[in-house]
Amino acid sequence: QVQLVESGGGLVQAGGSLRLSCAASGRTFSSYAMGWFRQGPGKEREFVATISGGGRNTYYADSVKGRFTLSRDNAKNTVYLQMNSLKPEDTAVYYCAATRSLSGSYYYTLERQYDYWGQGTQVTVSS
Repeated sequence: QVQLVESGGGLVQAGGSLRLSCAASGRTFSSYAMGWFRQGPGKEREFVATISGGGRNTYYADSVKGRFTLSRDNAKNTVYLQMNSLKPEDTAVYYCAATRSLSGSYYYTLERQYDYWGQGTQVTVSS
């Protein structure tokens, strides 16, 4: 069982930055690929980014590529989503998720591929 707790959300002006954190419980954190999803007002939840268990490989949605950076510190059981050049359309509840990945795979872009989810953190970008 893995428990995930997101933090770092808030209100920021367009063009600003935020760093989201997701802290995980458990002793085998490095065996989990981690992902971030978001759900904007009136929208379906959508994929944002994913990272392999070792942290070497990442994959991003086109909408955030070049602006968001996903990283992890396995010693701290934490993943970080650095969000720069934020836009009003980035406004959403951001969720982190975990999926067991012993092979080191990281290309998990679908919600159904993840086993554990956090409660979400609100990000609001004002224009």
